[in-house]
Amino acid sequence: MPTAHDILQHVFGYPAFRGRQEEIIGHIVAGGDALVLMPTGGGKSLCFQIPALLRRGVAIVVSPLIALMQDQVDMLTQLGVRAALLNSTVDRDVARATEQQLFADELDLLYVAPERLMTDRFLALLDGLAEGGRLALFAIDEAHCVSQWGHDFRPEYLQLSAIHQRHPNVPRIALTATADEATQKEMIERLGLAKARVFISSFDRPNIRYSVVEKEQPRRQLLDFLASHQGESGIVYCLSRKKVEETAQWLNTQGYAALPYHAGLEAATRSAHQRRFLREDGLIMVATIAFGMGVDKPDVRFVAHLDLPKSLEAYYQETGRAGRDGEPAEAWMAYGLQDVALQRARIEESTASEEQKRLENQKLSALLGYAESARCRRVVLLNYFGEESQPCMNCDACLNPPQSWDGTVAAQKALSTVFRTGQRFGVHHLIDVLIGKENPKTRDYAHQHLSTWGIGADIAASDWRSIFRQLVAAGFLHVDMAAYGALKLTAAARPLLKGEQQIELRRRPAPTLARAKKGKRAEESPRFADFTADLDPAAQALFERLRQWRLEAAREQGVPAYVIFDNKTLKAIAVHKPQTADELLAIHGVGDAKRNRYGKDILALIAAS
Repeated sequence: MPTAHDILQHVFGYPAFRGRQEEIIGHIVAGGDALVLMPTGGGKSLCFQIPALLRRGVAIVVSPLIALMQDQVDMLTQLGVRAALLNSTVDRDVARATEQQLFADELDLLYVAPERLMTDRFLALLDGLAEGGRLALFAIDEAHCVSQWGHDFRPEYLQLSAIHQRHPNVPRIALTATADEATQKEMIERLGLAKARVFISSFDRPNIRYSVVEKEQPRRQLLDFLASHQGESGIVYCLSRKKVEETAQWLNTQGYAALPYHAGLEAATRSAHQRRFLREDGLIMVATIAFGMGVDKPDVRFVAHLDLPKSLEAYYQETGRAGRDGEPAEAWMAYGLQDVALQRARIEESTASEEQKRLENQKLSALLGYAESARCRRVVLLNYFGEESQPCMNCDACLNPPQSWDGTVAAQKALSTVFRTGQRFGVHHLIDVLIGKENPKTRDYAHQHLSTWGIGADIAASDWRSIFRQLVAAGFLHVDMAAYGALKLTAAARPLLKGEQQIELRRRPAPTLARAKKGKRAEESPRFADFTADLDPAAQALFERLRQWRLEAAREQGVPAYVIFDNKTLKAIAVHKPQTADELLAIHGVGDAKRNRYGKDILALIAAS
């Protein structure tokens, strides 16, 4: 009987397990339940795919996304693994044939949408499999979808605890890439995993460079950022459908191939756009949060946020779609105080309970703290998930440490102005009062007589915006959306106003809006080595021929190119130039099935180089 390591090497083509993979696999194979928290790109799928090949029967994999299911099945089929899926896209004849395969022991893994799983027909089918001892395990992917207070809540996930009640002896593994302590507890409770072992891997994604900029001219700033990612695949997130459409259209006028994606598009359009993004190089997907969960495209080189996400959990998961191949990637975000106001409004106007609103406000505050922090971005991010770390030297705060200054007096002036104007005004009017600027639109308020009129004239309006943003982030001010975005003092402001507390503020960096020429990297942008820059000319030429061969093979089969081989595998082939089928098997990512299927073509390309 093969071992887990045998399957890892001969089926998946990997020489060794990573992190806690082997421990998790052993636990599931032995019949135990598990909750697995592992970062995107960390190899979560292997934790249930290998046990599925070692245990008798079929593994039932619950997945919330149709596109993810198809990708997983395509990849497994390439590896010679017997896999299929059942969801709303499968017609009746194919579904019936798949069910027949189940009872003929012809499938190792079956991917199922949660709404299909919980139908009476499918539950009866599972009962029949269980009677014959042909249920290997249940895998619940994207398990954070069970969290009612989470950013990807799926109501169908709440019913999944019924699986264990019907089949208590079948091991379960729930997996997610992102969950803070509250979400972890909710997953355990709602999925009935109180006795499961919890495996938490490091949340760190060291290959991702994090940076946050203050919104000045966001489109210009985005262009400067994209200048260092010419011809690369990436995702740009926006808060509204309208902004998604407008941004995608504008990017196309700037020479970037961009597609919109949001829930308001027809299902066929969304599907076509996602398919193009997965199968073509160099496309930018401009999207709301409706896009992304489970996207397996390994060579996404950047994720940009033009608007503030909902929480640090959402930010971590969305940025985690970059650099799944382990190569350098970037997470870039532009935000301003208006973003805070919009997110606060979204929370206050929702029909959620007061407890849920309180929690969502806390999560938003944590995100603001991250955005305004002068500390290493990675330290702040990982600390949110309960993980200690050291400065990474791969984020904007480490590479260009912000200066801090004693902002106590400036903060007192800002807070006093909020108080003396009656806590009724937004940041723009408050700044006008501080710098003594008369505004025709607000002259009826006659604040020129206030003691705070003009007391901040020595500080630029743009710097005052930064000060107010930091005071909101630190919890001294609250944006009251019921009062049209008015800033109000919190209880925490009192000791600061009375001089009983001091505050260090982050100095606003100088603007970096110098437009990069098309095809050039912006001087302010982080520099990454080109993926093939370390190859000699002959290896680089072979790499390009391999890519072209892969593209043609993918088109013939109707699958994404990375399903056949990812860039890392092609690069390893170009570097090592294996001469025999056995030598090809030693390349990372080449297992028996792929060697047998593609070995002849690859060796011919090497021989001709």
